[in-house]
Amino acid sequence: MAEGLARKLGAGVLEAHSAGSKPQGSVNPTAIEVMRDRGVDISKNASKGLKDVPQAGWDYVITMGCGDACPFVPSKAKADWGIADPHGRPREAFEKAADEIEAKVRTLLDDAQRA
Repeated sequence: MAEGLARKLGAGVLEAHSAGSKPQGSVNPTAIEVMRDRGVDISKNASKGLKDVPQAGWDYVITMGCGDACPFVPSKAKADWGIADPHGRPREAFEKAADEIEAKVRTLLDDAQRA
């Protein structure tokens, strides 16, 4: 969800990649539905691990919450957004997570444009 929102909101400004500590290979169907309702198609995305994304130097590394694992990834800036993983929970949890992610992405973009 974060990669999809970042790509949509930051089109032409940033390059977004997402990876998880326990990738499942596929994207949760509820996440796909919630994002589709927001005009973001993540149906062709895949759940990826850190080894599956570019290893280049990052400007920002954002974690959603280091409950599972919080690996070291070199970057200029880091932040933990502390967003609860909605996996296994009702649709409302996915909607809440998407709302929180969207707000954080918008703030990150605003801050980056001011810098």
